[in-house]
Amino acid sequence: MLNTLRNALTVPDIRKRIGFVFLAFAVFVFMIHVQLPNVNQQAWNQLIQSGAFYQFLGFLSGGALQKLSIIAMGITPYINASIIMQLMTVVIPQLEEMAKKGGEEGRKKISRYTRWLTIVLAAVQATSMAIAMNRGGVFYDHSWQFVVYAVIAFVSGTMFLMWLGEQITDKGIGNGISLIIFVGIVLRFPTQVSQTFSLANKGNVNWLGLALWIAIALVTIVSIVFMYQGQRRVPVQQARRVIGRKMYAGRSSYIPLRLNNAGVISIIFAISILLLPQQALSWFGGARGDTHTLAGQISFYVQTYFGPSSFLYNAVYFLLVVIFTFFYSAIVVNTKDIADNLKKSGSFIPGIRPGQPTVDYINKILARITTAAAVYLGLLAVLPSLQRDVGVTSLYIGSTSLLIVVGVALDSITQIEARLAMRDYRGFINR
Repeated sequence: MLNTLRNALTVPDIRKRIGFVFLAFAVFVFMIHVQLPNVNQQAWNQLIQSGAFYQFLGFLSGGALQKLSIIAMGITPYINASIIMQLMTVVIPQLEEMAKKGGEEGRKKISRYTRWLTIVLAAVQATSMAIAMNRGGVFYDHSWQFVVYAVIAFVSGTMFLMWLGEQITDKGIGNGISLIIFVGIVLRFPTQVSQTFSLANKGNVNWLGLALWIAIALVTIVSIVFMYQGQRRVPVQQARRVIGRKMYAGRSSYIPLRLNNAGVISIIFAISILLLPQQALSWFGGARGDTHTLAGQISFYVQTYFGPSSFLYNAVYFLLVVIFTFFYSAIVVNTKDIADNLKKSGSFIPGIRPGQPTVDYINKILARITTAAAVYLGLLAVLPSLQRDVGVTSLYIGSTSLLIVVGVALDSITQIEARLAMRDYRGFINR
């Protein structure tokens, strides 16, 4: 990897693209410190601590939510819009045809629909957040005009991040949206690491527990790399073809079925479903300890018996991750299309007849590898509960954050290697 980065920096075009990515990161960091005016920071800190949903959004924003900057919502609405559009392309035939046969124009239309859906989702999320903040005493100005101003500021911040991500994709290296999420997560690591070692020096953290925590983190990262890179290669044989007067011999290839087709989507779905009811109760006045209202009583029992540290919470979390992994893998991998494409190209899986037998065979393989991936992701999702057992609470191992950081890093390195390979290929042609 280090050799790849060293070689990339010697190529002017790649060096320029990498420089643009870091410039975009600097703009992102600057935007974190552009705060919303008339904010009671003390009341806002208390509101964040009382809501797990805010803490979930905060780890993606690089501290923007904690500072209540205009990009406090981060890029989450765009992620949700992209997921919804991806699901809709499977449900709605017109969108499916547009995605498969529309070419570049079809992709531009779907991208346009995604942007409009992002605005709608961002407006809904910003409105609910602004109203909850106003009720919680976060704003010094309680007028409806300031609430509208806050909503517009939050939506504008999200749209700016979406534009910045698209610029990174066009002029930089890698997926811009993923890189923005990546830097938002990584920005919190230095502070957490310094706090952890400071507490360890003061005796508040056991050094043996910290060493065990580091070992768990390293094993987790290695397993994530294996999960992202893992493939099940289904052998494919191409029949002999006669083109004109020439006969071309058959050749062997394979279908690469990824081990983890769901990525981080299944974990995001699961944790959103688990945290939204708790946050909705707090929005409607169900604060913990306030048992005078029905919402307060429900919130008390939910947070007592269904809190993040409870066995029931982690069991349901694990089950939801497994279910969503199977669901999303079935959407991403269309086995019928794979079988049809093999049949059209004159290829076949050795020992398997074309058509429905091929579909059944690929489904059988996909079910096996998806089971392994689903169980792994489920265990990875409940991994943060182990850090309480080793006594390290200042440094948080988030399953979602680790998956994103490792996945984006691997994808960026792969794209750099691809650009280096293209450069070497052009050089060979010129020679």
